[in-house]
Amino acid sequence: MSHTAREKTKLLNRVRRIRGQLEAVERALEGEHDCAEILHLLAAARGGMNGLMAGVIEDHIREHVASPALADDERTRGADELVEVVRSYLK
Repeated sequence: MSHTAREKTKLLNRVRRIRGQLEAVERALEGEHDCAEILHLLAAARGGMNGLMAGVIEDHIREHVASPALADDERTRGADELVEVVRSYLK
């Protein structure tokens, strides 16, 4: 079982919170709220997404890179996957 499957409920709850934050942005835009309020809502949504990403990255490192039970080729594959994702995330 993968670490995302074990943490499924926690991860889905975070996704739902982020969805709620994005819906708040949508409502604020539709309601023509002040730009400062919209910026705060966007910052909160971005923080939620960054927190989700950080949690999944941390679990990936622990399970697929740093676990002493891994063979060298598995560890290399896990590191390569992480590098690829981080590069695309930072674009």
